[in-house]
Amino acid sequence: MVEKSSAAEQPAKRKSAKNGSPEYLDKALAKRALKDLGEDRIVEMYEEMLVLRRFEEVAGRQYQMGKIKGFCHLYIGQEPVSVGAMAGLEDKDYAVSAYRAHGHALSKGMTPREVMAELFGKETGCSRGKGGSMHLFSVEKKFYGGWGLVGGQVPTAAGIAFAAKYRDENAVTLCFLGDGAIHQGVVHETFNMAQLWKLPIVFIVENNKYAMGTELSRASSVHDLSEKALAYGMARAQVDGKDLFRSYYGIKDAIDRARNESLPTLLDVVTYRFRGHSMSDPANYRTKEELEAEMAADPLIRVQQWLASTQIRTPDQLNEMDAKAKDIAKDAVKFADDSAFPDPSELETDIYVDWSWDIE
Repeated sequence: MVEKSSAAEQPAKRKSAKNGSPEYLDKALAKRALKDLGEDRIVEMYEEMLVLRRFEEVAGRQYQMGKIKGFCHLYIGQEPVSVGAMAGLEDKDYAVSAYRAHGHALSKGMTPREVMAELFGKETGCSRGKGGSMHLFSVEKKFYGGWGLVGGQVPTAAGIAFAAKYRDENAVTLCFLGDGAIHQGVVHETFNMAQLWKLPIVFIVENNKYAMGTELSRASSVHDLSEKALAYGMARAQVDGKDLFRSYYGIKDAIDRARNESLPTLLDVVTYRFRGHSMSDPANYRTKEELEAEMAADPLIRVQQWLASTQIRTPDQLNEMDAKAKDIAKDAVKFADDSAFPDPSELETDIYVDWSWDIE
């Protein structure tokens, strides 16, 4: 059984952090990461976080301009979870997400162009413009959604893990879900089967404190959600998802368990979203002071200042990276703007069965 980490205590301590002070990063793990991953790989991970942040900021503006229809759930503030998780994967591994999927799709290797075009509903989108924000998908990158139904992706992910084990792929499946999804019945049926069948899967609960507008303590009898694994004899841990290094190593341990022992793990990854649940949510259920405290300890700025303080990169180089990330996001918008909507004749394409009725 995996012991509970001390990560749960860290967020409270960090509320007094100013400008994401790098001293709030785990120094021991940062040193270990330098040895294990090297400076260049860590810089790449920071650049990936930057692209996620700038992509989502631009996507939010495009939504307000009416270019993105339907729901749109931004990932701003949660970047260390997605980047840290995917950094521990190999190309043969799988990932399945929920409706807050933009960050996961980009971290799994999908291009900003194909993701933004999908948000715009254009034919160049990863789902040919038919899925939108909540239905990002790439067989090539082994990213199987983007699911709109709360908890619906969890049994699907277990099925993918079962198939990978059945075919002796030695591949791991990551399943992302929110703290609001963990109370769904089908999620617990899946936990039971995953442990019973010893599936190579990691269930990553991105605990951003709020299930839509309901604070965790009002919805859950336990506050360390990894304790839900105890009923199934499953390995578990609580991970600090606001620290890139803790996120990487906390999730990597579970990935290694899945790959080397073919065993599942439930992770409660503590994070925080800076925006509302969706673009239509003003987030009036939390105070201005709470949000300001969390933003003062912005996980992106923490890594930026750590890179500068350790002289791995100069302030000018960091500014260049940010400018590059903004250009990538702008390029994705231009690509989406310039792309065409799907032809009306495509309406029936990729439907489960042939449409046998005449429609207009």
